[in-house]
Amino acid sequence: MLEKREFYINGQWVAPAKANDYAVIDPSTEEPCAVISLGGQEDTDKAVAAAKAALPGWMATSSAERIVLLEKLLEVYKTRAEDLAKAMSTEMGAPIEMSRASQVGAGTWHLSNFIKAAKEFHFEAPLGDHAPNDRIIREAVGVAALITPWNWPMNQITLKVGAAVVAGCTMVLKPSEESPIDAMIFAELMHEAGFPKGVFNLVNGDGVGVGSQLSVHEDVDMVSFTGSTRAGTAISKNAADTLKKVHLELGGKGANIIFADADEKAVKRGVMHMMQNTGQSCNAPSRMLVEASIYDKTVEEAGEVASKITVGPASEEGRHIGPVVNEVQFNKIQDLIQKGIDEGARLVAGGTGRPDGLNRGFFVKPTVFADVTPDMTIAREEIFGPVLSIMKFDTEEQAVEIANDTVYGLTNYVQSTDGTRRNRLARRLRSGMVEMNGQGRAAGSPFGGMKRSGNGREGGVYGIEDFTEIKAVSGWAAE
Repeated sequence: MLEKREFYINGQWVAPAKANDYAVIDPSTEEPCAVISLGGQEDTDKAVAAAKAALPGWMATSSAERIVLLEKLLEVYKTRAEDLAKAMSTEMGAPIEMSRASQVGAGTWHLSNFIKAAKEFHFEAPLGDHAPNDRIIREAVGVAALITPWNWPMNQITLKVGAAVVAGCTMVLKPSEESPIDAMIFAELMHEAGFPKGVFNLVNGDGVGVGSQLSVHEDVDMVSFTGSTRAGTAISKNAADTLKKVHLELGGKGANIIFADADEKAVKRGVMHMMQNTGQSCNAPSRMLVEASIYDKTVEEAGEVASKITVGPASEEGRHIGPVVNEVQFNKIQDLIQKGIDEGARLVAGGTGRPDGLNRGFFVKPTVFADVTPDMTIAREEIFGPVLSIMKFDTEEQAVEIANDTVYGLTNYVQSTDGTRRNRLARRLRSGMVEMNGQGRAAGSPFGGMKRSGNGREGGVYGIEDFTEIKAVSGWAAE
């Protein structure tokens, strides 16, 4: 079993101030796969102090210098791709093939996009022609606490670290204790890339411990958090006393609106998207809203697609879905599936219990419910598992009303060959992102939500901006 108890602070690996072992569980086997240490206040303080001490020198570096280091990071990242893939597959259950392509690939994508965005980013610009002696300067927020989740580890780590590096922030990363090994490999990559001491620090811990300590710390200038809405609310409250900047990427309950004129692949695409990463994505299209005239046909097709999805251990090659991350999540999902049944939704595929032949591991049947109504629990709560709820609508107006009837506002989806309708819905849907006809957002497109899905944006220029403050300067001398 892997033993990785040390933290990365001020350019070196150091032992925790106090021993506090934590077993990382392989969700495919329910057996420990690694032992880490959970940090305490002294560890957090050391990491923040290192970041604070490094801040003036790091902020003084040029954008070009920071880009060179980011390019080096991308280079070494690629050399450790298989190590990262195996770590994420083992600790959080992403099937190894998916881990290589999507989990690791997300990091390559974001780092590449940040390098491109950084080369076009303007840290200083004139206010306007009317004010030749005014300048607007964007400078680093300061010390940034980065708190990342277990479901898309490298996606979130690179989105935060890449933006912070370009902006000139120093940082302390607290990865999820459920998926810490990939983050520790990433710390090795930061070291190998040659980042100055104290610019990047890593302390493992849980939300109640290191997470809360970072949120309230008076020397932390910003918290960038991805995770549950409940935890995001707690972080906002903790951060209020020091008025630090808070960036939140939280839960979702995305609506996928399928009109009668949708393309023939729309239903299968929606089901497969929902089941990707075993449904453990905040932007999952978990509510399928279907126009009445194609409802019965769509329900039948969705059930058939889901029933053909195979489930198996993350270590096995192939195009299947793996387990959910832990026993807590497994039990929560089972309870919600049962609640869907109890509240009258029609079970089309899947259901409670493990799939046939899998008696150990946190495996969940790909599940589809039909005849779901907006008042049902499964239509309102984020399940964070492979569970799809299908709902019927008669008019476009009703579809928009159902889609917006949620406390969340991360991603919504529209399937229609009518371009005018698509554009109309994109304007009316209350979410930070709208994806239409299966077309993914382009490089540099901002990721983030509204309402209880959080605030702020990640990726490209928008992500860099979130790690900066705006300084207005008058009396600027011509140079």
